[in-house]
Amino acid sequence: MKALLSLVFALFLAPTVALADDMPTFKLLMKEGRFFPETIEVPAGVRFRLEVKNEGPGATEFESLELRKELVLAPGVTRSLVFFPMKPGTYKFFDDFHPQTGQGRIVAK
Repeated sequence: MKALLSLVFALFLAPTVALADDMPTFKLLMKEGRFFPETIEVPAGVRFRLEVKNEGPGATEFESLELRKELVLAPGVTRSLVFFPMKPGTYKFFDDFHPQTGQGRIVAK
């Protein structure tokens, strides 16, 4: 019975895992109150993952009011956000902990 349940569970999750692996991933580094790169170009109309890493000594935040995304990261932490397909355009994001220097944008083309 356990084998049958494991097989059913694996078959149920297989399509989800395959879709996640095919998703384009873009990397964003947060360090000393700045984003690297400040501009991320993504394909319009395509779901994608943004991998955010904080290499700074203090907490940082990825926040976008337009995209309704928020992520607070402790030092040394890496986390991912998944974005639904975007229309072509520019979408701003910022770091509330570093408002003067922590500014960036995602450009969907």
